[in-house]
Amino acid sequence: MSQQKIITLDNLSLQEIDSEADLIPLLTPEDEAQMNSEALPETLPILPLRNTVLFPGVVIPISAGRDKSIKLINDANEGSKIIGVVAQRNEDDEDPAAADIHMVGTVAKILRVLKMPDGNITVILQGKKRFEIDSIVTEQPYMIGTVKEVEETRPKDDDSEFSAIVESVKELAIEIIKESPNIPTEATFAIRNIESKSFLINFVSSNMNLTVEEKQNLLAINSLKDRALETLRFMNVELQKLELKNDIQSKVRFDLDQQQREYFLHQQMKTIQEELGGVSHDEEIEEMRRKAKLKKWNETTQKSFDKELSKLQRMNPQAPDFGTQRNYLELLLDLPWGTYSKDNFDLKRAQKILDRDHFGLEEVKKRMIEHLAVLKLRNDMKSPIICLTGPPGVGKTSIGKSIAEALGREYVRISLGGLRDEAEIRGHRKTYIGAMPGRIIQSLKKAGTANPVFVLDEIDKLASGNQGDPSSALLEVLDPEQNNEFYDNFLEMGFDLSKVMFIATSNSINAVQPALRDRMEIITMTGYTIEEKVEIARKHLFPKQLKEHGLDSKQLSISKKELEKIVVGYTRESGVRGLESKIAQVIRNSAKSIAMDEPYNEKISDEDINQALGAPKMTRDKYENNQVAGVVTGLAWTSVGGDILFIESLLSKGKGTMTMTGNLGTVMKESATIALEYIKANAEMFEISSEVVSNYNVHIHVPEGATPKDGPSAGIAMLTSLVSLYTQTKVKKHLAMTGEITLRGKVLPVGGIKEKILAAKRANIKEIILCKENQRDIDEINPKYLEGLTFHYVSEMKEVINYALTDEKVKHAKILS
Repeated sequence: MSQQKIITLDNLSLQEIDSEADLIPLLTPEDEAQMNSEALPETLPILPLRNTVLFPGVVIPISAGRDKSIKLINDANEGSKIIGVVAQRNEDDEDPAAADIHMVGTVAKILRVLKMPDGNITVILQGKKRFEIDSIVTEQPYMIGTVKEVEETRPKDDDSEFSAIVESVKELAIEIIKESPNIPTEATFAIRNIESKSFLINFVSSNMNLTVEEKQNLLAINSLKDRALETLRFMNVELQKLELKNDIQSKVRFDLDQQQREYFLHQQMKTIQEELGGVSHDEEIEEMRRKAKLKKWNETTQKSFDKELSKLQRMNPQAPDFGTQRNYLELLLDLPWGTYSKDNFDLKRAQKILDRDHFGLEEVKKRMIEHLAVLKLRNDMKSPIICLTGPPGVGKTSIGKSIAEALGREYVRISLGGLRDEAEIRGHRKTYIGAMPGRIIQSLKKAGTANPVFVLDEIDKLASGNQGDPSSALLEVLDPEQNNEFYDNFLEMGFDLSKVMFIATSNSINAVQPALRDRMEIITMTGYTIEEKVEIARKHLFPKQLKEHGLDSKQLSISKKELEKIVVGYTRESGVRGLESKIAQVIRNSAKSIAMDEPYNEKISDEDINQALGAPKMTRDKYENNQVAGVVTGLAWTSVGGDILFIESLLSKGKGTMTMTGNLGTVMKESATIALEYIKANAEMFEISSEVVSNYNVHIHVPEGATPKDGPSAGIAMLTSLVSLYTQTKVKKHLAMTGEITLRGKVLPVGGIKEKILAAKRANIKEIILCKENQRDIDEINPKYLEGLTFHYVSEMKEVINYALTDEKVKHAKILS
């Protein structure tokens, strides 16, 4: 079996095939002369070619699939083996007619016919000479035409210019082979071994990277020298393109190699992950697309998701932004778009849950039930923004959890204390590294529904920083007219918060930004009475702490009396947080004995409480029955609820000046100044000697100077203290008062009445003096909180003095005139 070398069509490459035919050598000048001397038949079967042009002397393989072409080749192969080959004008024509082919073609000899398994045939043709079609005789069963030979003008043998052109063609062909990575280097041997100049021109023209039209134009040139020049021009252009391409490739090869390396490594990693049971990138995208079909979002959101998913699909998984893009799409899929939990509007059940979890707080529970009733009747009402304000430990946060349970909604809570970055509310733009959605959107994703009960804890503790004002960012969240399209910077689209029930909590509503306060319904939660604290401890705190310490009611119990001792002797607060801590301390003391198998009291006694907590510490707020003039009990409101305070006054010889101590604020100092000036102006009315006022200095002190004190509540107490001092008359026992005064002697109303009343009861106060306008506050308080108290409502300072002072003078009074 010999090896036959056939010069093929594409890029001057060599194709080696096994064959038993004789070796077909490259065309020599003698072969060319013999080929030119052969006579041309008058008629030839015409074979149209789709995408190539055959040149004289060139050997090419042709694949034939059309019925006409197959029959023509078979007939010719059995006969003279000579056919006419022409190029089609349009390669898409399946059945070209005479008008669809070029008139200039090449006479070809069939060297070999190979039958393919698919029914097509491959024929190896060798071009002989050019011809021109005069006319088409017939088109059935294939085209047959009358032809004439096209004479070729050849330069003389001593034409040095033509020889130089041929040499240039040969050199350029070798350069092109070297520059092109797709052409094997063996092709240079073929170029160097070509002896015939005309065959070299035809061979190069046939194998250049030209269009069929350009090759046909070369074939139609009659002058061999002109054809050589045109071929040389095309070769120069081709060489320049190759050099430019190679130059560009050399510059980007490193980057391409690096990218390919990363691509292959990623493909290997993906294959390993799939083998280990992971999910491939394509599967992950398809999974996202499947999830998206189940979402209840609008057309705008759907378009945005599809756009972002297409962007992810185009991204390289190793790109820095790939993780952010995937997180964004996962957020879109995880958010509860249009997903709402069904509300349970059984109001009696809701009332039972609120009563079970919270003792007292009647006004708050009443307001919550009213709101649920309106929701039940309308079912489309926008949820109002409720703000529960009150001292720590009174149950503000736990109210939200009870409401969620009563409605059957999810419960979400975020703490806003100390928050100073606006992005915590609105989120970061997703173009930033480490971008995340705001805490509102994150919490809704965690809840899984778009209508949870959402508790915004410690809204009064928001702070402003360099990153913006979070309280201003909350305006959109808590505005019922805006929050149906809440815009999160990471989400980059609106999300409906109108069905969310927001419940904010604060210790002081004055610390909340006014614009934010305006968008909320304020519900004040006051402190608990001693009786309420005892009940809360008995029903909730003690059983809870037993469970947390691994005990049960059979091992340890406590009576109401002992609970009251803990409340009165060891706590001074409006809420019950400190009380719970003390109960836990008492239980731990007994738990230690149980764990160590030591004897202990199953029912906690006074001795057990003293052993665990020490001696009672809270004695300051007990009423002090001083037998001294100038001592008055006042009522004050603090951040931990109501409290009592004592105003003490003392006279000393001097020039009638006044000094004050006790870490007092500006308002209290002004109240004392007003009281003194009012007494000076009305000394006769109070039966005070003007000489005493002029010749004695007065010193006012409010004990516990380490605690800052300020506010308008102590005005009447200051004045009563001074009148008692100047007249040396005792103040009534078990009496307290609160109210502000004016220079005209009017008494003004003050706030925090319920907290102050509870503080008075804790201090064993029996009578309380209030401004007449504060009577409406008393009417709103549950009557059981007022048992044992007598109220005196006043509008003038004269009335205060009449109620407060007794007729009993202090013994051994030494007031000098």
